[in-house]
Amino acid sequence: MLSMDAPGKGSVAQILIRKVDERVKARIQRRAKRNGRSMEAEAREILKIGSMADETPEVGFGTASVALFSGQGIGLEEGEELPEFRGYPLKPISFDE
Repeated sequence: MLSMDAPGKGSVAQILIRKVDERVKARIQRRAKRNGRSMEAEAREILKIGSMADETPEVGFGTASVALFSGQGIGLEEGEELPEFRGYPLKPISFDE
């Protein structure tokens, strides 16, 4: 069920969620207690964070690193991304040589 207060500036939506698993409810209660909030305030925070996550595009580590250090001589063209390297064995660095 979704309802809205009086339309106009400052209106707030209300949501009633039924059939919430008891384990989920218990986790929200523990999280609320840990964060010093009521269960209702914690649920609002979870919904706010969850709804914002969809707006952030996911990029690989290399692309994010280049964006962070852009203009520092990395040499990628505009819009070019670093390839993802997966499945390659990692070898420890030897400082003896």
